[in-house]
Amino acid sequence: DMDKAVEFLREKGLATAQKKASRIAAEGLCKTLVTEDGKKAVVVEVNAETDFVAKNEKFQSYVADVAAQALNTTAADIDAFLAEAWALDTTKTVKEALAAQIAVIGENMNIRRFAQVEEQNGFIASYTHMGGKIGVLVDVETDVVNDAVKEMAKNVAMQAAALKPLYTNDSEVDADYIAKEKEILTVAAKNEKPDANDKIINGMVMGRIKKELKEICLLDQVYVKAEDGKQSVAQYVAQVAKENGAKITVKKFVRFETGEGIEKKEENFAEEVAKQMGQ
Repeated sequence: DMDKAVEFLREKGLATAQKKASRIAAEGLCKTLVTEDGKKAVVVEVNAETDFVAKNEKFQSYVADVAAQALNTTAADIDAFLAEAWALDTTKTVKEALAAQIAVIGENMNIRRFAQVEEQNGFIASYTHMGGKIGVLVDVETDVVNDAVKEMAKNVAMQAAALKPLYTNDSEVDADYIAKEKEILTVAAKNEKPDANDKIINGMVMGRIKKELKEICLLDQVYVKAEDGKQSVAQYVAQVAKENGAKITVKKFVRFETGEGIEKKEENFAEEVAKQMGQ
């Protein structure tokens, strides 16, 4: 009975997936995909347990399929995405197709997250770093799209990959975050200069906050390829805009790093071998 056989295989896949679910999957790949017209893009992160599997062709091809589906999904979050029909075999959900992959590849795997970005008045630039360890999308609003503007967007995406900003610009920074930083830095400043008056302390605190914002806001960071070592990313974008007679705004970016925030299990290799040898 064909149906029974299919059911058996699906159950076997799910059972295998459940058995492996407790194992930590913190390696894997981030994959970006952009539509041909550059107006829409997606970045996904799919995890596996080992770097060895992350480099495996089957796994990489599966991640590409996940990205293709995530580019067109209307799901608002990962749970809704996992519950929708798998485009390559609509008899399965995305979650069931994942379970089947776990059974084939033999490691716990997880579709961790995805983010779509759309820009009708410009384009999305994408960049993948270290073979998929980091995936970045940059939303560029511009009235001129040429090679120079595209190269600028790529450079900004590379900056985001390398320098790990948390925000696009300082207007995105949470007021609570700044209040908390002020609190911490005020205590530190008072410890440093116990005799200083409030005006001096406040000056020290605001100077440090300004410095910190320059490090965590993409457009305020010093551009890594700046010839003078001082030019900010915002100034670099403005320079390219001027040279190309364009109005350019870097509206936002998305940066995924594989395994970010997942507790990795540290295995001691010698202990592991001893354990297996029953010592």
